[in-house]
Amino acid sequence: MAIVATNLKKGQCIKYEGDMGIVLGLEHRTPGKGNALIAATIRSFKNGNKKTIRFSSSEKVEIVETDRQKLEFSYADPSGYNFMDLNTYETIALDADLVGDTKDYMKEGQSVEVLFLEGNAVSIDLPSTVELKVTESSEGIKGDTANNPTKPATLETGITVQVPLFVKPGDILKVQPADGSYVGRA
Repeated sequence: MAIVATNLKKGQCIKYEGDMGIVLGLEHRTPGKGNALIAATIRSFKNGNKKTIRFSSSEKVEIVETDRQKLEFSYADPSGYNFMDLNTYETIALDADLVGDTKDYMKEGQSVEVLFLEGNAVSIDLPSTVELKVTESSEGIKGDTANNPTKPATLETGITVQVPLFVKPGDILKVQPADGSYVGRA
């Protein structure tokens, strides 16, 4: 199915330049002279690289049919990361390359959205914020409140994030997986 480039939406999967990928962002540009352009930031399914592709406003873009499924992370083992389909209770194993850095924000029972293309998983999307427990954090220095100071804290998945001085081990934090930033306490 093909649509006009001006009708592209973030999250759609398209074919471009002999590759397939997901649209991460769109920008409509209208130069002083000439026709309007659509600049689409696309992540390739083959190699995971991001690229900005320009389409003319009247250009046809081929949409790829995909399937999105909510899965629950069960466990990781040497063969990969195992997820359960909550509708069929079937276990789906995904390899470490596909899971990538999202593993740092996943814990058992965590819901994720997996994008399937032609029956094969091609990307994993986490919620905008995840809740993780602090396992290790140094003590903050009393009175050190100038310039919004932070300290490193290790979370239950093993990732280290910068947090305010009042955070202590055992706290449950909200973290944004997109950039690994602290949002607040849960």
